[in-house]
Amino acid sequence: MQEAEPERESETDAERRRRRAQFLRELNEAKALRDRVQPRRARAARMRQQMRMRTFRW
Repeated sequence: MQEAEPERESETDAERRRRRAQFLRELNEAKALRDRVQPRRARAARMRQQMRMRTFRW
């Protein structure tokens, strides 16, 4: 943790949500790029995810 920045503690929800949205956008971009660069690995990962969802108990 960073104790040197006490103003970080009073960060608003809006700022936190904006940073989180930015992070999720970048994460999705990175995943899309990886899928394009490594199509076989991406396909295998998609298949594993589908199998995981199929066997998941609701």
